[in-house]
Amino acid sequence: NLLVFFLSSIRGLRSIPSLSRFHRLRYLWINNNKIQDLTFLIKNCCLTELYLHNNELTDISGALKHLRALQILLLHNNQLKKLGETVKELKGMLSLQTLNLFHNPLAQEQDYRLHVIHVLPSVQLLDRKPVAQKERESAFHLCNHERSCLVQSIAFGKRVNTPLGATVGSRRYSQPARRLMMPSVWKHSDNVHSLCSFCRVPFESPEDAVLLRAMTRSLMEFSFVDWNKVATCQERGLENRAEEPHEKLTIQFR
Repeated sequence: NLLVFFLSSIRGLRSIPSLSRFHRLRYLWINNNKIQDLTFLIKNCCLTELYLHNNELTDISGALKHLRALQILLLHNNQLKKLGETVKELKGMLSLQTLNLFHNPLAQEQDYRLHVIHVLPSVQLLDRKPVAQKERESAFHLCNHERSCLVQSIAFGKRVNTPLGATVGSRRYSQPARRLMMPSVWKHSDNVHSLCSFCRVPFESPEDAVLLRAMTRSLMEFSFVDWNKVATCQERGLENRAEEPHEKLTIQFR
């Protein structure tokens, strides 16, 4: 039933026997030692806080990925060199909020912090510094460039209330919408909105129900703008000139 275990600052401690007997262990301190291997943690799936800083770890591949409940993981001041393999090992820790990796060789790699933020979105405190929303956006643009370009190209969508005989399609390639034949029971109705009273009346055929749904459904209109060509507020203020109209593609469909 052991929940908390302190094994920190034991002079010359290089290895630890398996801790599998402590299957409920939640908090483990092994910092300030000379640990080089983490296979002794293979059965401790309930760990929520793990302190491994100030050791001699060079690789954690295959040693921590089963610790899905971890919330705090301190690995600073070790000898971890492979950034990609290290964050891949931690990718399944969806509850991880605090992570330290500084004072490792991998922390010297280009865009190290943004890469970690992108792969581990649950982390709120990285290397003792809170993760800012601006950093998350930069990490998204850097590590997922193609998807970022797609997101930047989408503007907005809205419903468009149009009569059944209106044109449906893009402005360049348009085709007239199919005119629906109104059932005889509705022939004396003035407009589509007056048909709402018939919604509560049982239909003699499924086709009538489908027809009513089609007559009261509006179009969807989507507009697309290349946001990379749209000036920001700061850019508009610096240029001091009238903003040119943006190129916009609008598509309608039912």
